[in-house]
Amino acid sequence: MTPEPLAPAAEPDEALADRLARVVLGPVGAQEAPDTLALVARAASAHTATRDLLQQAVAAARADGRSWAAVGEVLGLSRQAAQQRFGGVVDDGPTEAEERWLGPVTAFDEMPELELAGRQGWRTVGAGMLRHRMVRTPTQWEHRRVLWSRPAGAYEGDGWVVAVRAFPWLYLVRDTGRPAQA
Repeated sequence: MTPEPLAPAAEPDEALADRLARVVLGPVGAQEAPDTLALVARAASAHTATRDLLQQAVAAARADGRSWAAVGEVLGLSRQAAQQRFGGVVDDGPTEAEERWLGPVTAFDEMPELELAGRQGWRTVGAGMLRHRMVRTPTQWEHRRVLWSRPAGAYEGDGWVVAVRAFPWLYLVRDTGRPAQA
């Protein structure tokens, strides 16, 4: 079964643009002119966050079976331009003895795999296409996946920490304090 194509990109959402502008502008009094260098810094921070979010959204669409042509159409790019921009090889970096990749895993089987790895002392510290970067510790870890529907900090109660932001998911981890199983 072929997934339905993504909806074409619409004109920028004015409400979204207004919300982003308020975040970038920050609290500015009615008579107060904003510090232009502070605006540049906040706009750059917003750009980095939205660029990363777009990269994660494209990766999620591809993992869901969407074609590069469909992704390109939504973004107003050719298939080739979308693939060149978002399909680059990810540098996994050096892997130490106590680091490994868990995978391949999908949204359907990753949580049982993360549960098993967590009991053995592995905690997720990163995610790539169909895999998780894991670090070994002396204690057991709980893993939780939630839909990114509210600010990440809202999930950081009861010892949970945001380990990975992989749009549309947040992966949370919590140290149980129990020794890792062999």
